[in-house]
Amino acid sequence: MENGPEIGPGVRSETTTDPRPSGPADRATAREHLSALRALLALSVVMADRDEEEILRIALDSVGSVSPCEACAGYLADEGQLVARSPTGTMPGSVLDAQVAALAGEDGPATVADHDWARAYALSSTSGLRGYLVIGSAQQPSADEQFLLRVLAQQAGAGLAAAALRRREHEHVRQHRSVAEQLARSVAELQEHARIHDELARGAAAADSEKGIAAAVHRLTGLPAIVEDRFGNLRAWAGPGEPKPYPKPSSRSRTDTVRRAQRAGGPVRDRDRLLALAQPGSEVLGTIALLDPEGAATPTQVLTLKQAATVLGTELAHQRGLDEVELRLRRDLIDDLLNGTRSDTDEAGAVARARALGHDLHAPHRVVVIRAQDRDPDQVTTAAERAAATLDMKSLITTRSDMVVLLAQRPSAWGDRLPWPQLHAAVSRHIRSATAVTIGVGGVYEHPGDAARSWQEALHALDVRLKSRRPDGVTVWDDLGIYRILTAAKDDDQVDGFIREWLGPLLDYDATHDTELVKTLAAYLESGGNYDEAAEELVVHRSTLRYRLKRIRQITGLRLTEADNRLNLHLATRAWALLERPP
Repeated sequence: MENGPEIGPGVRSETTTDPRPSGPADRATAREHLSALRALLALSVVMADRDEEEILRIALDSVGSVSPCEACAGYLADEGQLVARSPTGTMPGSVLDAQVAALAGEDGPATVADHDWARAYALSSTSGLRGYLVIGSAQQPSADEQFLLRVLAQQAGAGLAAAALRRREHEHVRQHRSVAEQLARSVAELQEHARIHDELARGAAAADSEKGIAAAVHRLTGLPAIVEDRFGNLRAWAGPGEPKPYPKPSSRSRTDTVRRAQRAGGPVRDRDRLLALAQPGSEVLGTIALLDPEGAATPTQVLTLKQAATVLGTELAHQRGLDEVELRLRRDLIDDLLNGTRSDTDEAGAVARARALGHDLHAPHRVVVIRAQDRDPDQVTTAAERAAATLDMKSLITTRSDMVVLLAQRPSAWGDRLPWPQLHAAVSRHIRSATAVTIGVGGVYEHPGDAARSWQEALHALDVRLKSRRPDGVTVWDDLGIYRILTAAKDDDQVDGFIREWLGPLLDYDATHDTELVKTLAAYLESGGNYDEAAEELVVHRSTLRYRLKRIRQITGLRLTEADNRLNLHLATRAWALLERPP
């Protein structure tokens, strides 16, 4: 016998020198051999669309159809390791596992219990080892039967290679599909982010950016949106259901909520709201919230709230920066005006700087100085700003030491009225305290260069009011009259001494007897000695006035008909009136 032609890679048919059948038995054997080959060819078609496990099972099941042998075990290569499979459910032992592994991809003998003959056939392809078929028999199969077993192993190896290729292709397709789906989701998310960003940007560009952002959030989410400052005061509400008056949380509750949000690093639940911080840096500048009593906010609504908090924080930080710049520019401008402009160029520059701040220095102004005892200047400044707005008094406002200074325009609606007591009442109301509020008002000036004069006049008027017996009120420079001269040397002790010199006995008598002789004398002198006008001013009868004047002459020992006495008494009552005057 010699080897015949090769049938497939590495497989040769062992035949006689003359391959033609020589008799009926040989022809029958040839027919069986051909039938087995056809069956194996059919198996390759069956294996074409199966996975590795099914192909190995088909190969194991087909061993008995092409030979008198039985399949003892099967192995599949998995990441460089041979994993055993058993056609009977009984797994092969470690000895067989070691024998198969030692073959290193080649066919070779094996040892299987209860089988005199056993061989491991490599399931290989051009891409490498795919597994093994371990076949056993009570006796050695014929050369033709071994040939068919090798063909079966070749078919199984080719099928396993094709199955692995299909699996990889399917995995690639699945991965591509997954990547495509993820890309589609990412594109949709980016489009949604862009839509939210564009809407919020339009809101931030509104004249009132806080209201604009709240309105944008309401349009995007369909939920009421609330913007508050860092203390919990309402800044903007967009949507239905705004409570009036707006309930401000307690300081402790607000602090706890802000701290929870800072720890969470994102929106937190605050009763019926979902709240996020506007915190562009380390400082919380405000909050924005969605009214969500059902707690059913969607991921898109939460995303909108987060982006809105970022936009609001940026806008508030920008606004704070502008406010700080404007405050510095305003303070510098007011300081320059109060210190006095030295030339026309300085004055023109001041006018231009004021115009940039939205204020017209060409209109008539007065310097107003406000002092509230034991109150924070920032609080007094806020009260002054609100009072000026209430009275339609356009002003430049700053602080100096413990005083608030206003360069105030005279509102055209005032006409000839100068309601300084109304300013005092408004400031006191906004401070909401029993603290004495003292206001000094300087004289009017038409040119910015005269602001320094009005400033000194306001300080003088404030000083007069502070040293009076009624510091809670307003003193206007225009009303000081002769007192401006009396106090020009800034020696108030001399003024008090002058008052005591001429009015001392009357002041003591009024304090002891609860009378109004000093007031009566002042009204008589102011009327120029006219009994009717003085009596009308005092709301008394002429006879009562005559009696009081008689008592004044008796107590003072002075005759009112003498010119020097009248002048000195008139000056003294003027000074007394200024120091006693209510607001």
